[in-house]
Amino acid sequence: MVATRFRHLVDRARRVPAFAWQGFQELLWPALCHNCRQPAADDQHGLCQACWEELLTCTAGEYCPRCGRDASRYGLVAGACPACQGAEQHFDGIARSGVYADALQQMILAFKHDGSELAPLLGLLADSTFQGSSLHSEIDCLVPVPLHWTRRLTRGYNQAHVIAKHLTHPTALLVTDLVRIRRTRVQPSAATPAARARNVKGAFAVRSDHRFAGRKVCLIDDIKTTGATLNECAKTLKQAGAEKVYALVLAVAGQRSS
Repeated sequence: MVATRFRHLVDRARRVPAFAWQGFQELLWPALCHNCRQPAADDQHGLCQACWEELLTCTAGEYCPRCGRDASRYGLVAGACPACQGAEQHFDGIARSGVYADALQQMILAFKHDGSELAPLLGLLADSTFQGSSLHSEIDCLVPVPLHWTRRLTRGYNQAHVIAKHLTHPTALLVTDLVRIRRTRVQPSAATPAARARNVKGAFAVRSDHRFAGRKVCLIDDIKTTGATLNECAKTLKQAGAEKVYALVLAVAGQRSS
């Protein structure tokens, strides 16, 4: 009886003007922000106004094209900021969507646990970064940073691979022949760069039937903290013959003093 009355109510509502029907839908099923779960308008593409403002703040600003840290273009020397001058780095450059803070940080953390709602928005953000970067015209293939198969099985997906599938390029192919052969500990945020590098040392390999010789590769990941994971992946790819290895990430962590 209740279901029948509800169907009659819906059918009657559908006969009213479109704007009234839209209001009726919002009353029954109000749109919520995918990030903070507060009310959001349908035309805000899944985020509320406050989260959009935070996201725009996170994605603004100049950064070092070598390491991804916040840096003014006028403070670069030979294309690198003072923080990465002289540092051993196996990837040749980086493009980032923003800094790991505020709304972008919340979205990435949620994406790691359930990528369904935020995947299209974060994928669009990553692709916008990709399209506007100088590395877009150089690369031959997209390579997501791999998860160990046990973590992939537990989580159900690799967030780097999800991001990579949202990137558009006229010729570059998505390649999954970089694999993680050792289950590493989750990288603790408080660990030193040296400890993080030791944690991932020797953790990656290239499938024996794939050749990266002479290719220009773009590694895809969600976050760069110290760069240890990206560095080890780039080292492995270059040992397999890759000519250049670049990185594309949603966010670079630890860049703000406040």
